[in-house]
Amino acid sequence: MGVLMEIIEWVDPTGEEMIYRIPQEGSADFKMGAQLIVRDSQIAIFFKSGHAADSFTTGRHTVTTYNIPILTRLLSLPWGFNSPFRAEAYFVNLKTFTNLKWGTKHPVTFKDSRLGLIRLRGHGAFTFKIVEPMLFLNTIVGRQARYTTDDIQSYLRDVIIARMNDLLGEKLDTVLDMPSQYTELAEEFKGIVGTEFTKYGLELVDFYIASITPPEDVSKMIDQRSGMEAVGDLDKFLKYEMAKGLGMTPTGQAGAGMGMAAGVGVMMPGLLQKVFSPEQTDLKGQKVATVTCPKCHAETPEQSRYCYRCGAAVVVQNNCPHCQQELPSEANYCLYCGHKLDAKTTCPHCQSEVIPGSKFCGSCGKPLNGADQSDHGPSQA
Repeated sequence: MGVLMEIIEWVDPTGEEMIYRIPQEGSADFKMGAQLIVRDSQIAIFFKSGHAADSFTTGRHTVTTYNIPILTRLLSLPWGFNSPFRAEAYFVNLKTFTNLKWGTKHPVTFKDSRLGLIRLRGHGAFTFKIVEPMLFLNTIVGRQARYTTDDIQSYLRDVIIARMNDLLGEKLDTVLDMPSQYTELAEEFKGIVGTEFTKYGLELVDFYIASITPPEDVSKMIDQRSGMEAVGDLDKFLKYEMAKGLGMTPTGQAGAGMGMAAGVGVMMPGLLQKVFSPEQTDLKGQKVATVTCPKCHAETPEQSRYCYRCGAAVVVQNNCPHCQQELPSEANYCLYCGHKLDAKTTCPHCQSEVIPGSKFCGSCGKPLNGADQSDHGPSQA
């Protein structure tokens, strides 16, 4: 530097500079009596002989050094007129840095309780400030002449994404309910990632989640699903749209009207068939008492004798009196033992007709087909 006393000050023209060193090229021989001006939201740290000597807050300060104007220049002849008493000043910007964005570069896969495996993207904004200038200067900046938010934003963004993936993996239930939880998630996340900022003398002031969304193709599928739910009964919706189209043909669009008429002509038979012969629906959802068909397991009205889907008998009406197997109502012979179903059974003792399946005669009381007489029926003298 020159032989005159200096005025040491720094004004940030961009609002993005965090650290600025004077002089930019290295160190200087500041003269005794040099004036140091530190503005609000700034702090100046002096380094002398390679070590941090002192820090200065807002105000004007007079620098005391071994460099005396003119005399020091003459005494520094052995060093090429460069004073060995050199120093450097680092100005630290203490403002809150805003307009910082975070976001996922690639979709991250999560398990959604309603949509299954799904890939999500997230983005938002955050703000921070320097709270420990010496720690930040020694751990991050080193001895760089100038350090801006662009130099550190990429690293902070990677830290945020890594911790965000962990948090969503623990908290995510379904992305459909996620927008209502943005504020709570942001507050919880701020506490988690704030410790990462503290290690370097920074404070995470604000953290915001703008959106957490699936990729475009998955978003289109969700839109289609919500559209179907909004329509409700698709059959009624189509009938309404058709009736409205028949009654309101735009004037001056004869071609469109003819095309609509042709389409209606093609669709009308099917719609009319639905009107006069509606499709059968599962009665389980109706307010009707039902029973389960033993053959096709469909739900059919409780009073039905036959299943309305497969026609099987719901109530058994025909059993073989010989082997007790269930048989179709129209069977004349047993499908299992060959017994004739309409054959009359008579008592071998009195030749009276007895009811099929009986063990004792209803007329004489004697056992049929070798039934145990000691346990059943009247005793014979």
